[in-house]
Amino acid sequence: MREKVKEAIEKIRPSLQMDGGDIEFVGIEGNVVKVRLRGACGTCPMSVMTLKMGVERIVKEMAPEIESVEAV
Repeated sequence: MREKVKEAIEKIRPSLQMDGGDIEFVGIEGNVVKVRLRGACGTCPMSVMTLKMGVERIVKEMAPEIESVEAV
């Protein structure tokens, strides 16, 4: 599961980097993925939407057992 999640994060990373941001995999607690948003993503008012509609959607597609993705 951990490798699927990391692969999903690497899939979305270029899109975030194009906008001056980045994402870092922190870990998995139960079925919840913990990530850290960096750069422009860390201060963007749309970061919650990016996290839920973008990152979480892709992670769940690649690792269906994941329940949610949260920023720490």
